[in-house]
Amino acid sequence: MPTPRVTFRPVLTGLAFLACALGACTAVRNQPALDLERVAWQHGAADCAGQTDPAIQVVRYDAQTWILRQNKCLNYEAPFLFLFVGEQRALLLDTGATADSVAFPLYRTVRQLLQSGETAHGHPLELVVAHTHNHSDHRAADAQFRGQPHVRLVGLEADQVQQFFGLPAWPLQSAVFELGHRALEIIPIPGHQAASIAVYDPATRLLFTGDTVYPGRLYVQDWPAFQASIQRLVTFAAHHKVTYVVGNHIEMSRTPGLDYPTGTTFQPDEHALPLHVAELRALNRDLQALGKQPARRVKDAFIIEPK
Repeated sequence: MPTPRVTFRPVLTGLAFLACALGACTAVRNQPALDLERVAWQHGAADCAGQTDPAIQVVRYDAQTWILRQNKCLNYEAPFLFLFVGEQRALLLDTGATADSVAFPLYRTVRQLLQSGETAHGHPLELVVAHTHNHSDHRAADAQFRGQPHVRLVGLEADQVQQFFGLPAWPLQSAVFELGHRALEIIPIPGHQAASIAVYDPATRLLFTGDTVYPGRLYVQDWPAFQASIQRLVTFAAHHKVTYVVGNHIEMSRTPGLDYPTGTTFQPDEHALPLHVAELRALNRDLQALGKQPARRVKDAFIIEPK
């Protein structure tokens, strides 16, 4: 693989291109965010030895929100990571599937992204690093952040997540996490993994659901907890404005019900990243219909996979 680098690619929105660069971005006036269904994500290569995509693709969703995707040739999981910036602190959600800071320069990339906000506010921003859940492809680069100035690394176990975000009634209670004139809502959703959380951002109206809901194989570790968590998300979405449900991977193709096999490093016809609330409700109906008996179900945009 060539020397790792970071790219900021032009991304087509419904009206025009939005061109992004480190610390700067220009957009069409009155066009505050990208159309996530039309983003051209880097999707790997048939021959990884000859591919030229960067280690990290960085897309600026709006002035204070970044979406990063890891190169599939670096790790086939190609997880998405999310950076939310407020006036006092920023939240990085997940650290990807590769530990090596040379091959995968995540800390350096995030620091560069934060520079413009720090310059605008005239002080360093505290960076909180948390995780959608405790699986290795979402925490591998934690060590790049450990011990760095102005960084707080949230623990990986469910009790550590509860304590940090103030969730004593886990998993029935959500909590507000304030970044400074930007409040995120943290929603416990165990089932895929015991420490799984969702994050709702009222500023973008995006609901980030980790590996619990995404266009791919929904691996269920705890069936009753998963059912309860999906119902919790459906109830939440019924009382909040949600534009998209955004997960951490893409494993489905654009052909309904057809996924790419585990280990695939080239997905030229992959599904769009976001799902809709209607698909979240459909998942909930499927789980309710299955009742207490875990079973595999192949749907258009996801596959229910009991472990």
